[in-house]
Amino acid sequence: MLTSKNDLSALFAEGNMDITDSQYESFATYAKLLVEWNEKINLTAITDPEGIALKHFYDSVYPFTLFELPKGVSLIDVGTGAGFPSCPLKIMRDDIRLTLLDSLNKRIKFLETLSEECALDAVCIHSRAEDGGKRADLRESFDMACARAVAPMYILSEYCLPFVRIGGAFAALKGSNGAEELDEAKPAIKRLGGEVEKVEEYTLPNGDGRTLILVRKTAPTPAKYPRPKAKITK
Repeated sequence: MLTSKNDLSALFAEGNMDITDSQYESFATYAKLLVEWNEKINLTAITDPEGIALKHFYDSVYPFTLFELPKGVSLIDVGTGAGFPSCPLKIMRDDIRLTLLDSLNKRIKFLETLSEECALDAVCIHSRAEDGGKRADLRESFDMACARAVAPMYILSEYCLPFVRIGGAFAALKGSNGAEELDEAKPAIKRLGGEVEKVEEYTLPNGDGRTLILVRKTAPTPAKYPRPKAKITK
């Protein structure tokens, strides 16, 4: 259900990343669980070994090599779905203190199984982002929030920045049009207490375009954010 150790190592080497034997075993377990659970609940449309290796594992980890990710960072993955991007990142960076947040309880059950089977030691929370961002135990309490989602950047920012402490950061993993989305989102990011620190466009080994957007939290997020989803989209 996953490419061979040599093939995965060769793929990651294209991003100047090395994989240990134990990391490969964790990735192989991840791929196996992903395919098995995908037959019961909708987790992903990508289930072939090469697709999982490139578009789930490599695509999740590589962007975090484009900036300095401090040791022992507390990270919340907002709307994580099947655990992307943070669970592959945790396999490569075991020092990360990981929290996974998703609105669908069936996915949370998968993530709990994944965390146990791959020894991720992740905290799994069943909540909508707009509700979680209001919780006193979660609000402005993480070093970093991340999201690899199809929602526009201005929506993702309102979902994610409330979780980030001042001085922390929000990493958005976007497609090739990420920079265009960012232009529309900049006023919202400023209102939410953020400041764009880095925008990096790059390509996956297969040529697909990607954009990393790193937003630094420089001021508290006003109490009224995040708003209900209907208000954000309106």
